[in-house]
Amino acid sequence: MSEDVKTALVPVAAAPLGSPADLAELVDRANAYRVDVRAPATRRAYASDFAAFKAWCEARGLAPLPATHATVAVYLAALADQGRRPSSLYRALSGIAHAQRRAGHDWRRSHPAVVEVMAGIKRKHGTQPEQKAPVEDAELARLVGGLGDGLAAHRDRAVLMVGWWGAFRRSALVALTVADVQRTREGMIVTLRRSKTDQEGKGALTGIPFAMDASLCAVRALDQWLAAAGITEGPLFRGIDRHGRLSPHALSDRTVALIVQRAAVGAGLDPSRLAGHSLRAGFATTAARAGRSLDAIMRQTHHKCPKVARGYVRLAEVFHGNAAVGLR
Repeated sequence: MSEDVKTALVPVAAAPLGSPADLAELVDRANAYRVDVRAPATRRAYASDFAAFKAWCEARGLAPLPATHATVAVYLAALADQGRRPSSLYRALSGIAHAQRRAGHDWRRSHPAVVEVMAGIKRKHGTQPEQKAPVEDAELARLVGGLGDGLAAHRDRAVLMVGWWGAFRRSALVALTVADVQRTREGMIVTLRRSKTDQEGKGALTGIPFAMDASLCAVRALDQWLAAAGITEGPLFRGIDRHGRLSPHALSDRTVALIVQRAAVGAGLDPSRLAGHSLRAGFATTAARAGRSLDAIMRQTHHKCPKVARGYVRLAEVFHGNAAVGLR
C-alpha cells in the first residue's frame, strides 16, 4: 500500500520525553498488529484497488485522498461502463474506503451519493455474478483419469482430489503443510490453521475419508504424491520446473486454477468453464445431490453463512421435484 495511506496508530514522535528506549519498537509492533487485522490477500486487493483509483483521479486532476463521495461515485460509474460487475465494484469501494479511513478521514460508504449510484448500477446491470461450473464427482473422475504418471501428474492428482474432498478454498489448499495432515483409520484429518472466515487463526479440522473408489481417493493420492516427491516436511503442494525439479516453496493459489484447467483440457472438458473454486463448489453440489444435509455440507466447507452454502443445494435440486420432468 502506498505511503500516503499508511498512518501510525501511535506516532513515535508523540512519545513523552523520558519514555523507555524500546517504546519506538513497541509502537512499531502495535502498528504491525493493526495492519494484520486483515488477511494478506485482502490487503493486497485493497492496495491494488486504491492504486487504480488514485491513478484515475490523478489523470483527471481529482484528489484521491481525501476523496469526496461524489468523486468515488463517478469512478464507480466509470468502472460499470467498462463492464465491471457490481461485486467487483463493491470490492473497489471497500479498498477506497479502507484507504480513506487509514489516512484518518471519516469516510462512510453509506453516503447517499455512493449508495444511489450503486443502486442504479445494480438495477441496470444486474447483480448475478459470473460463476464457474462446479466439478461434480463424474467430472472429477474425468479430470484425474486424464493425468499421466509423472511427478507433476502425481501432484496435480493430489491437488484435485484433496481440494475436492476437503472442499478447500484455493488459498487454504496451497497453505497446507505436512504437519497439518494427521492419518487415521478412517482417512486423514487436515488442520486449517487460518482461512478466509477464520482470520484470527483459531483453526478448523476437516475430515477426508478413504474413498470406496481407490482411483478417486484423496488420501491415497496424497500419499503417492508425497512419496514420489520425497516430501517429509514443509508445504504439501509445490512447484515443479520444466526440468522436473521440485521447488521448496508452496504453490500460489492461482496455480490451482491452472491445474484444474489443464486437467480439463486433457479430459476433453471446456477449461473456460472451470476454475479453482470449481472443486469446492463441485463437492458441495455433489453432496447436496446425494442428499447430505446443509449442516453436514457446511461442516465440511466451513461456511459461516447458510445463505452461501444453500446456493449449492439449490443448484443440485433444480430438477428434484421439477414440475416439467416427465411430462412428455
